[in-house]
Amino acid sequence: MARAHACRHPLPHLRIALCCAAAALVAQVSIPVRAQETFAVSSATWHSGGQVQPAQIFNRGDCHGENRSPQLTWRNPPAGTRSFAVTMFDPDAPGPGWWHWAAADIPAQVRELPENASGSGDLKRLGAVEARNDFDVDGYGGPCPPPGKPHRYVITVYALSTDRIDIAQGQPAMMFDHEISVSALGHAQLTVTYGR
Repeated sequence: MARAHACRHPLPHLRIALCCAAAALVAQVSIPVRAQETFAVSSATWHSGGQVQPAQIFNRGDCHGENRSPQLTWRNPPAGTRSFAVTMFDPDAPGPGWWHWAAADIPAQVRELPENASGSGDLKRLGAVEARNDFDVDGYGGPCPPPGKPHRYVITVYALSTDRIDIAQGQPAMMFDHEISVSALGHAQLTVTYGR
């Protein structure tokens, strides 16, 4: 307002032109607002749309893998994130699908899980809790679908609004999923496939 008023003062023509140009520039220039980067997850073990590696396959019955949970890295969680949770679900299994993994109470400062974080005790050392998967085992249970069409395995990292979910170690993964969804601020996913 002050600049527009100054342009009406009886100044030399050159100064008037410069003053009015500056006022017009201020009126037209908008400061760009940087958008929040997308919450995303990646893995050195798997890439989205790729195949499950032998090290991540389950190790029971006719499945002979190493049952090592995948390496995961995530970035750009939503504002207000106080902890993270990770799940792995097979939507192609018969019935309601198959829970392979659910872990919660991963501290907010953590942005990466090394390969085999479940079996090595790394998650436990972070103070995280893990569900009982549909193999009836606590922690990670790798892919082991019946022979036939390959199945999809969806890894989801959730950003949560709470430090801890209200559920104990070893409860069914479906219960973990419910408690995680109550506190979720956002999620990031990658999907891999495996068939026998």
